[in-house]
Parts: sequence; C-alpha cells; structure tokens
Amino acid sequence: MKEEISRLIEISRFYGQNPDYVIAGGGNTSFKDNDHLYIKASGVHLSDITENGFCVLNRKKLAELYLMNYPDDVEAGDRHMKDILSGSLVNEESGLSPSIETPLHNLFDYRFVVHTHSTLVNGLLCSNHAAGKSSELFGDKVLYCPHAFSGYTGFKEVLKLVDTYKKESGKCPQVILIRNHGIFVAADSTDEIKKLYEDVTGRIKGCIPEFHDTENFPVSSKLANALPAIRMLFSESDLKIVSAFNTSWIDPFLENREIFEANAGRPFDLVQMVYCLSEYPFIEGSSDTEDIVRQVGEKAKEFKQRNGIFPRVFFIQGEGAIVSGDSAALVEYMKLIVNDFCRISNLSRNFGGPHPLTESEIRFLKKWEVENYRPQKPKAEEHKGKVANKIIIVTGAAQGFGAGLAEILHDEGANIVIADINQENGQEAADRLNRKKAGNKAVFVPVDVSDPVSVENMVRETVLLFGGLDVMISNAGILRAGSLDETEPETFDLMTRVNYTGYYLCARSASRIMKLQNRINPGYFMDIIQINSKSGLKGSDKNFAYAGSKFGGIGLTQSFAFELAPYHIKVNSICPGNYFDGPLWSDPETGLFVQYLRTGKVPGAKTIGDVKAFYEAKVPAGRGCTPGDVAKAVLYVIDQEYETGQAVPVTGGQVMLR
Repeated sequence: MKEEISRLIEISRFYGQNPDYVIAGGGNTSFKDNDHLYIKASGVHLSDITENGFCVLNRKKLAELYLMNYPDDVEAGDRHMKDILSGSLVNEESGLSPSIETPLHNLFDYRFVVHTHSTLVNGLLCSNHAAGKSSELFGDKVLYCPHAFSGYTGFKEVLKLVDTYKKESGKCPQVILIRNHGIFVAADSTDEIKKLYEDVTGRIKGCIPEFHDTENFPVSSKLANALPAIRMLFSESDLKIVSAFNTSWIDPFLENREIFEANAGRPFDLVQMVYCLSEYPFIEGSSDTEDIVRQVGEKAKEFKQRNGIFPRVFFIQGEGAIVSGDSAALVEYMKLIVNDFCRISNLSRNFGGPHPLTESEIRFLKKWEVENYRPQKPKAEEHKGKVANKIIIVTGAAQGFGAGLAEILHDEGANIVIADINQENGQEAADRLNRKKAGNKAVFVPVDVSDPVSVENMVRETVLLFGGLDVMISNAGILRAGSLDETEPETFDLMTRVNYTGYYLCARSASRIMKLQNRINPGYFMDIIQINSKSGLKGSDKNFAYAGSKFGGIGLTQSFAFELAPYHIKVNSICPGNYFDGPLWSDPETGLFVQYLRTGKVPGAKTIGDVKAFYEAKVPAGRGCTPGDVAKAVLYVIDQEYETGQAVPVTGGQVMLR
C-alpha cells in the first residue's frame, strides 16, 4: 500500500505542478483498493500534496451513492450525496473534506484516477463541435459526457453513461471527457495514465495548426498608473490586491466589445465562476488613466448594486486585464485562470468556436455553487497579522537588517517586495518567504537605489504585481569606515548616493503612488520609513561619511513629513544600534569588525573579538540590535497615526534623546 500511495503522490505532483493541467486547488487524484478510496481532499493542492492530503473513504458506504434517486429534487440529492461522503470518511480526525467529484472516482474499475482541467482538452470540450470531434478523434476509446458537471445531477448523468458504456463494450471506460469541465483518466498504473494523457492531448494537438506557449505582453503606463486608484476603489472594508497583465491569448479579444463578448464574455466552467465570477466588465474607448479609473469605478458600482459584490476581472480595450482579490495568492491564481479561459477560447476555434456555459447553466451553477461548492472550494491561505495585506517595499532586503525585517513583516501578513542589487541573495530571500505557503507573497525586484530609473522601475513593478504601495522602507545602505585622510572622494560620493540620495529617490517614487491612493481614499494612512542609524543621532569617529549621510537622512525625513502630511503619508526614521550578528559587522572579509581592526579605530584591539567586546560594552542593554528590535519600531510607526517626522532610536540605550 505504501508504494501505491507514493505513486499517487508522485503523479499528483507531476500534473499539479503544471498549469497546463491544474491551476490552484483544481484537479483530483485517487487510488483505490477493494475496501478504501484515497482521494485528494477539497482545498488541498496537488502541486505539493503529501500523504496527509488525502481523504480515506469506505467504498462499501460509498456504494450507497449508486442507489440514490432524486429525479425532481436536485437539492435533496446534493444533500444526501454530501451526507454519504461525510459518512464514508475513515480518517474523520484529519479534518479533511472529500471533494464533490469523489463519486466519479469510485465509478472506475481501475486503481488510479487522475482528473485535470487540461487547457488543451478543454479547448475541445468547450467548443461547439466537442461531441462530434471527440467521436472522430477517439471513437469508443473514450466516454464523452455532454452535460457540464455539477454535484448530484452531474454524477447521475455520468453514472448512466458509464453503465451504458459497460453494457455495450463489456468493460469500464478509462477516459471520460466531460463538456465544459475536464478529463478523467483511469488505469491500474500511473505510467499507463501518463500514456493515456499523452495520447489524448497528442491527438487534440494534431488538430491545431499553430500551437504556441503563452507570451507575456508589457502593460502600458496608462493602465499601470490606474491601479493604485482602482485598488482603493475596491478596498472599502479590507485591503485588496489588484494586478494588471496582458498575454498573447488575451490580447486578441481586446480589439472591441463585440469580439470580447463573442469569445470571452461568459464563463466556460464552474471553477472559472468560483474564482472570477460570471461577468467581466469591458472598458472601451479609454483616453487616459483618469478615464480608465472613472469607467472602472462606474461599472464596479453598477455591478455591485446588481450582485452585492465588486467584479473581480475587468478587460480594458487595447490594454489588458485587471484582476482584484482578497490576497496576493488568490490574485495569482486568478491571473492564471483568466489567461487559461482566454487560451481555451482561442483553442476552441479549431473545433467550431467557443461554447461557454449557457445562461440557464450559469444561473443553475450560481445557485448550486453557493449552496454546495463554496464551502469546499480551494482557498488562498488567510492573511493575518499587524500589517495584513499591506504592500511593503524593503530596499536592501537581500541580507542583514533588511532580510530580517522583511521576514518579520511577511510573517505579519504583508506582501513584501525584496528590492536589492544582489540578485542571487534577493531571489533566494523571496523564495524562502514564499515557501511558507501563506496567502501573502514576496517578490524580488532588482534595484540600484542610487539610480532614479531603477527606483522608478522597482515601484512600477510593485504596482503591476500588487496594485499599489502602502509602506516604503528605505533600508539599503553601505558603510566604508575611515578617517579624513583615508576616505577618498569617490568613496564619500558613493556612500552619499546610496545612503542619502537613495532615500530621496525612494521617497519621491513612493509618494507619487501614495498620493494617487489618497485621492480615492483620503482617510487611509501610508508610510515612508527610513532605516537610519544611531550614527544619524550622534557623530561617529572615523566614520564621518556614513554619519553625515545619516544625519542628512533625518533632515529629509523631517522635511518630507511636512510636505506629505496633507496626503496622510507619515514619514519617519528608525535609528538602530549596531547589528553585531549581521554581515555589515561580522563578514569575515569586509565586515566592520575587520575594518575597525585594520584601521586601528579601537585602541589596543588585537583580534576581532576585542573589537566586538569593545562595542558591546558601549550598550547599556549589553547586546547588539536585532531585526526583531527594529521590526517592533517599524510596526509601531505604521500602526500609529499621530506621529510623523520623528527619528526613533532603537539603540539599547546607547544613544538617548534629550
């Protein structure tokens, strides 16, 4: 049994990690023996599933499903089916729920079943010629179901077709194609399942003259500049995440409303409805950014009056798509789904054109989804914490204080942009945070904070990915210790450009986005925070270039605070003490302990240990500063609404304000 479960996990991840087959929590896999069915639980992702992600059900109890008969009462059938599924659970203590598609897996007379929403297969199944072309391509090798699947009704339809197939062929089908839904493949080995999938997709692909991968198109400044305002429009109660994008599959439908409505105006399946709803407002004739914001606002208000919620997807003529959701993870899924249903529509042209769900099916599925599917649908992990769903840039976050601060803020629910000149360390830092599988996300964006073009690009990428900016933390800095005689003009200039000019550039680019958000939501507070230093509060011997840049930073903070207060943008500096355990101090080749030992800054010091002990003795608290100490100050600054222009010391008492 252990070997079979290992194979089930392997094939689950094989298809689950490929968005051509599975997006988000979609798809299903199972293994059965004579007594039990092991099936992926609702809400669990195939991409990283483990043995603990499978429900175990008693097959004898599941057999009661075949006896169900509620021809005129669909709701009663759904309730009874869910009761049977719950009553069949062997591992109730796991807290897992069986998927509504579980009954279909138990129909097959084969040990393994893999169900996916393959884009290529759905290009056929969501087309006008789905039935005829399926018969032409596969004959009786597959069972085609002409009814879109939903709970009790869908199960009974498939059950009838399987019974008929068995009577006529004397065996159970290995492949079932369900219109406007997806494909089920069954076999006694996972290798055979892969071969069956390859055969089906290969035959379909052979009917497509031009088959290309997704190409991402750039988003114009006109659309990008509209996102902060649109995000605030949708953030009435809780902060939303908004993103804009365009691809080679979406772009053909953006020419005009008629083309869009004919090809992508209605949903193809239930999963699309769950994530993206069933209506997608189309914005046409927008002359500029302001016009996009105005039209989106008007259509969103009208949509909410009819449906009680804001739309989640907009299409902008000639520009791209906008998606809005409760978390970055959800928005990431939605972007994949939007691209996927546009891809399906494009592929369907090879089989008579797109065949979306009918209006009557949409009405039925809306009602059915609310009552049956929604409690079990895959969910993005909830974002909780003191800065839940805020969008925060941390420059210099690839290592040191920045990396530690970014991790703490991510753990508190923020979406983090790790901005750094060190691409390798920066990407690894983002990957490390994303491995936590939270609803909030981390991304790496390369930046040279001394370059205005690079800083503008950093902010633009942030807006495109998340929709706006709530907190800019200017942390990137460098330190080269030395006396007047030792410090060359080039070194002084470099430190000034990174530590002082870099802060100005970050504040300049961030404030532009924050002002846009303030215009739509004047009561919302935002933050620009400079990670300064105790050297910004008190001069530093043989370290004048660094101290000077930090003193200047506090001058910028106070000046920015005056200018930006009317927009509810708070500007403050955090002044940490020495982070002795970080690379700035402890790096064996370039760290300050090494530098200070070489320059003789600590009289009588013969080893790095002597230098460290000297500086620790200067701190009343008896230790160096940590990222956790700085994070508490940052979280305080963000939380309060009545302080701006301040320099907050976090020095363990080494520097005390008067």
